[in-house]
Amino acid sequence: MTLRYARHPNVRLTALEGEGVALHLDTRRYFTLNETGLTMLEALKEPRTLEELVSVLVEKFEVAPGVASSTAQAFLDHCVSAELIVATKAP
Repeated sequence: MTLRYARHPNVRLTALEGEGVALHLDTRRYFTLNETGLTMLEALKEPRTLEELVSVLVEKFEVAPGVASSTAQAFLDHCVSAELIVATKAP
């Protein structure tokens, strides 16, 4: 089963000199993001699979696909539990 991830519609994102802040309007929680997290949440404005996010990270940061995959999966898991992003089954 392939999942597609997207930013929660009530999450607002602000970039600040290579880092960022995400605010969830429903929970009123905010999160600070490093450059990698900011890049991923910006990419998740549109739904994407893990593989698509890995491609974004490999291209931007010139890292090995394995490193990008483990980093992306850990970030996605954390963001799903914090309700910053939603995961749905891909058609």
